[in-house]
Amino acid sequence: MTTTSETRTRRGGRLMLNKVPEVTVWFWVIKILCTTVGESFADWINMKLGVGLVNTAWIFTAVFVVVLGVQLRLKRYVPFPYWLTVVVVSVTGTLYTDILTDQLNVPLWISSTVFSVLLAVVFGAWWLRERTLSIHSVTTRSRESFYWLTVLVTFALGTATGDWTLELTGWSPGASVLLPLGLIAAITLLWRFGANPVLSFWLAYILTRPLGANIGDWLASPKTAQPGEPTGLALGTFTTSLIFLGLILATVVYLTVTRSDVTETYDATHTPQITADPRKERVALAGFGLLAVATVGLLVWAHGRPHVGPAPEEDATSTVHLAPGQAVKKFPATKVDALRALASTSLKDAQAGNPTGAHAAAQSLRDLWDADQASLQPLDNTGWTFLDAQMDQVLKTFGIDHSNAPMPAAQQEAELNTLLTDMR
Repeated sequence: MTTTSETRTRRGGRLMLNKVPEVTVWFWVIKILCTTVGESFADWINMKLGVGLVNTAWIFTAVFVVVLGVQLRLKRYVPFPYWLTVVVVSVTGTLYTDILTDQLNVPLWISSTVFSVLLAVVFGAWWLRERTLSIHSVTTRSRESFYWLTVLVTFALGTATGDWTLELTGWSPGASVLLPLGLIAAITLLWRFGANPVLSFWLAYILTRPLGANIGDWLASPKTAQPGEPTGLALGTFTTSLIFLGLILATVVYLTVTRSDVTETYDATHTPQITADPRKERVALAGFGLLAVATVGLLVWAHGRPHVGPAPEEDATSTVHLAPGQAVKKFPATKVDALRALASTSLKDAQAGNPTGAHAAAQSLRDLWDADQASLQPLDNTGWTFLDAQMDQVLKTFGIDHSNAPMPAAQQEAELNTLLTDMR
């Protein structure tokens, strides 16, 4: 799907060639590849650095500022810096939503609502200033700034709505791919019928985020068939990231050589689109409304059906009993050491009367443990399940991922000592 072509303008800033690629099939392929990397690579970096979710977000925010600065200085669309910026935005937007959900315990429906309102505000400000939301008119610094702000919010919104959908339905990563894929297909059909191209583009653009993320989860998640656990292809976050980064690089090289997605090249080799038909646009708009109603109905139906959800808090105690050190015997020593370091930090802060520091270290421990699941669980599911139960007991004492208030320091210290004993 494309939007009306407009390659140059002098309104609102310095004259430039269009800074966004032509919307061809390659655009959508590489966009989905980027969103998948945004999910898997963020998890892998968080796991390898072991600095916690917030610090990882700060790191990627700094990287985003740098690559965006390079992108804004260019006078035309160049594939490598443009798609590098998209990859970094994908990771950064995902991390922002994860912080709201995992660190601040903001419900996903609230995050989805807030980001939807924020996106509407950005679109409104963009329209009021530039009188167009077409990506083929991104020819000034002002319009490009609006464009990248919009992209960042769409990634955060896509992450929130995608996770909220999974929370409501309990679908597996593989099955969850089908909903955004089906919606994108329906939007494409409506666009071909005559729907407004700008509206069609941005709706599909938002949906590529949950689609790419669900593909990443499906590829990286372990092959398990236990209630409440994901069923995936067990490639792991590193392998998934490596594969998709390689595909992105190959595609970018191809586009750099062929220049087939450069607006000026595309316009010179393709027949201009037929003028929009207002009647068809109105009919297609009604189609979008019916599609939205059908989607809500599907989610309500899926939510009402019996499905496996997260295990209740009272079931957190493991029925498996292992000797100290046995649970981590098959795990890489470096990963165990990183987990022990965070648990020890939390314990020391709790003993020193520093509840803020103890809580922060426990959150970082949770983040690292979650990031390590894809690589540790396949090595020893029994050991992982045993430690996961004890990890949950630790988090419960801090009120992390649980509805209870933080427990006294003595209980926190006791559970942390038990966890450290299990990992020795």
